[in-house]
Amino acid sequence: MSGQLTSRSHDMAAAAALSELEALLGAGGLKSGAAIDPASVRDWSGEAGGTPLAHVAPRSTAELSAVMRICAAHGLPVVPQGGLSGLAGGAVPSDGCVLVSLSKMAEIEEIDLSSGQMTVQAGVPLQTVQERAAAAGMFFALDLGARGSCQIGGAIATNAGGNRVLRYGMMRDLVLGLEVVLMDGTVLPMMNRMPKNNAAMDLKPLFIGSEGTMGIVTRAVLKLHPGVTGANAALLALPDFDAALSLLQMAQRALSSRVSAFELMWNDYYAAAVEHGGLRAPVPAEHPVYVLVEMLGADPEADRPAFEAMLEAAFEEGLILDAVIAQNEREVESFWALRDAISELLVHYKPKISFDVSVPLARLGACVETMRAALEAAFPGLVQLYFGHAGDSNLHLVTGHMDRYGAEEAAVEEIVYGIVRDFGGSVSAEHGIGLHKKRWLSYSRSPGELALLRAMKAVLDPKGLLNPGKVI
Repeated sequence: MSGQLTSRSHDMAAAAALSELEALLGAGGLKSGAAIDPASVRDWSGEAGGTPLAHVAPRSTAELSAVMRICAAHGLPVVPQGGLSGLAGGAVPSDGCVLVSLSKMAEIEEIDLSSGQMTVQAGVPLQTVQERAAAAGMFFALDLGARGSCQIGGAIATNAGGNRVLRYGMMRDLVLGLEVVLMDGTVLPMMNRMPKNNAAMDLKPLFIGSEGTMGIVTRAVLKLHPGVTGANAALLALPDFDAALSLLQMAQRALSSRVSAFELMWNDYYAAAVEHGGLRAPVPAEHPVYVLVEMLGADPEADRPAFEAMLEAAFEEGLILDAVIAQNEREVESFWALRDAISELLVHYKPKISFDVSVPLARLGACVETMRAALEAAFPGLVQLYFGHAGDSNLHLVTGHMDRYGAEEAAVEEIVYGIVRDFGGSVSAEHGIGLHKKRWLSYSRSPGELALLRAMKAVLDPKGLLNPGKVI
């Protein structure tokens, strides 16, 4: 009988909340039941979520604050959503939740050229920020494959990385100020615009990378850099990982830390990208390791002699076996097409697991060889493709055609994440934890760290209503 009363009480609370939300947002601002778009219950991870109660899209911080107060008052969980391009299941719904989309909060409020800043709402797509910055003669450094669909709020919530971390840093390095709404509706107006601000502890790191479990980002002050007009780039064949490490050090010294990308592809990935991505191989697919090195600049032609001199010195030292230097922007894009062929490979090698980990750079090569040997021993013949943003210690691995080799997901993950732990790495370099990696988080965070994270969550969200079940 008590169970029936509890269920009835929950249904009444849900009905009351829906009524209040509809009164707040209008009939078109709330979707429930069959009216919820099926696309909003999945992100790119493929992780299965629950059944949401409703879907709302507030148009302002004030509306979102009111939505949160209503949900908190009725004990309804809230799951924030950006562009649904996440790869860890961080935005999939929990049962009975209210999905909150930031898509209608998508204004670029200001571009301050004197300070090199842009103030935006959380729902602005990354590509829009890039294009508006470029039109103003500036450069927003974050870049990743989902640029056309991912939103700035989501990029902040996951501390996105991408292709240019080596030179410009992660998303946390590109955020000066934030506005955040807490689960109880409290608005934190932390819209700092100064590089120096030591008025007590900076609170915004509590929310950058929290995957929407601590609060919902609504606005941000972003850091811009001076504009770039193009890049010098080369695709290089190397004898081994140690040569790549030496080349990176040489390039950083010779080019005064202006290397914007240093993308590493082992032979298995490079050969697969050429074969299954339908791409031309600028350098024959017969070498152990390949590197795409890029230097962005305001005057690429003026930078070219220094770039080529660095490559010539690397050749003389035996670090490079073969190379092609891009002669124009089209060729730069063709080099990146090889690195970005992962989308086609993920489809070709289904069923698969896509790993995103990081390992201290000096140990990255040994880690790959250890993984390769351990997986081959456990599942002989299993497809293994290794690549990544190696300049910032980020390694990606795809294990493909799992069904052909009897490779169960849990067993493969145990091997990979166990080796990452043993090498002092992280089970998530840039994709977050979400639902998908929650069981492995203890491999990268100590019991004391996890306890502190849970304590902070309890302070900001004592009832555990905000993005429940994710991360911790």
